[in-house]
Amino acid sequence: MIVTNNRHILILGILLLLSSINVCLGQTKAAEMEALINKYHTQAHFNGSALIATNGRVIYKGGAGMANMEWDIPNRADTKHRLGSITKQFTAMLILQLVAEGAIELEKPITTYLPDYPAATGGRITIHHLLTHTSGIPNYTAFPDFFAEQSRDPYTPTEFVQEFADKELDFTPGEKFNYSNSGYFLLGVLLEELSGKSYEELLWEKIFAPLGMEDTGYDNHQAILKKRATGYEREGMGYSTAAYLDMSIPYAAGSMYSTVEDLLIWDQALYTDKLLPEELMERYFQPATEAFGDSHYAYGWMIGEENIGNTEEQLATISHGGGINGFNTYISRATEDRSLVVLLNNTGGAPLGEMTQAIRGILYDQPYDLPKKSVAMAVKGKLQAEGIEAGIAQYQAVKDDEAYQLTEDEMNALGYELMRDGRLEEALTIFELNVAEFPDAFNVHDSYAEVLMKLGQTDASIAAYKKSVILNPANQNGLDMLAKLGIDTASLLKVVEVPEELLTAYVGEYELTQAFVITITKEGSQLKAQATGQPAFEIYPKSDTQFYLKAVEAQVTFNADADGEIESLTLFQAGREMVAKKL
Repeated sequence: MIVTNNRHILILGILLLLSSINVCLGQTKAAEMEALINKYHTQAHFNGSALIATNGRVIYKGGAGMANMEWDIPNRADTKHRLGSITKQFTAMLILQLVAEGAIELEKPITTYLPDYPAATGGRITIHHLLTHTSGIPNYTAFPDFFAEQSRDPYTPTEFVQEFADKELDFTPGEKFNYSNSGYFLLGVLLEELSGKSYEELLWEKIFAPLGMEDTGYDNHQAILKKRATGYEREGMGYSTAAYLDMSIPYAAGSMYSTVEDLLIWDQALYTDKLLPEELMERYFQPATEAFGDSHYAYGWMIGEENIGNTEEQLATISHGGGINGFNTYISRATEDRSLVVLLNNTGGAPLGEMTQAIRGILYDQPYDLPKKSVAMAVKGKLQAEGIEAGIAQYQAVKDDEAYQLTEDEMNALGYELMRDGRLEEALTIFELNVAEFPDAFNVHDSYAEVLMKLGQTDASIAAYKKSVILNPANQNGLDMLAKLGIDTASLLKVVEVPEELLTAYVGEYELTQAFVITITKEGSQLKAQATGQPAFEIYPKSDTQFYLKAVEAQVTFNADADGEIESLTLFQAGREMVAKKL
């Protein structure tokens, strides 16, 4: 009897010791994650809220930077951020709940439920097509001048549908994948039509209230919402308030707000049948591979793999990102161990995929990369404290240091900041450094030309503008400035015809990260590039291997191996040079 008691005591002691070790390990990982997130913040790469959990147990939650910069209100775990396209997974859930109720069938044409929608297109588009971005309906956020001319105006859902309902389809429904906010907007209209309730009411009644997601909702601009984050965008070396967006526009494609804590509640509910029966929950996460080849989009979710740290080891994940004026967001779920990473950023453009990869490195005890310091920020600090010569010396000292990152756009932003302050000679010096470092980047030549013009060096300015247009024939600012200076630009815009076999060789998918793939397609002799979660854009040749975009400031170069086979492409955008391997 005494032996038995001792044995029980021994077992209890071991269990307590193991529990203590697990708590210590969790605390260590939490501290490491907090240090990583804070480092991303201090390097101006992240400003928001974060939560990391495994099997429903929170390892780390907290915030970095300011939810409101005017009043110095910090981001916390309960700060409410706009979600952008993470909204789509909730819209898809509402649709499947209607399926469970027998009110809708996924393979029926949308005109079955929306009889006023144009039959010529609506009679061929199914609910499944809308959910998987295979409908062919043009994406309204990619319409010319959409953000400048429409995004600030309020619409009713039925009014806004008219903005795209009569447009020609981009392709035959089910034939291709093309991310379309229009499709998910239309799903919201369908939900309201069938239920007789607003999309906002449906979210609350069928998802938020049953799960107790009290800090999640439809973001109405006029509502007084406690702990709401303000959205900001990078401007120069600082921030500005993001452009106003009427929230009737994103609607069922991107209108929600939430907290990292509420998204944990959402994550845990998806492992149960609280919202859907098991068979429909399986359909919810089933990639629609039968519709568009190798793409991995399910119903409001990306199904794929993510790297763990900076290793080649990968983890199967269910994820989705979001982007809306002043915010970018990411939720990544791994069902293997029920781990969750949620990152909500309120300064737009944060490298959330890269951050998630590093966080998973910590989570699984794998090596990971730390964010690098900004060369431009180091130069700015030295320049402000000790003058331009000290700034140049700092530049030379750190530009090749592995702990630092030198980017074209940040150095350009520093030059413009100096130019706005009237420090033209100092701005000229910064632009000269940038031109020397990035001689093939059109934008640095354009900026260099601008400061030269302000300094009265007209001939040098013309030469720099010409160089910028030769590097990027879509540089409309350069063309306009040369025209104002009386320069004929026709000779700069030569027509390039790429052999058909080369164009065909470029077609395919190019992986930048597991969550970000660039798809190159060909229609006749026209190539198009489409990044994950974005519309397709036409790309135009300036040589056999180099192409440029007119819709956005970006360029693409296709790279061949020693045998002449296309192995990758290099994307040049926002001062960054990124290589994507061909799949």
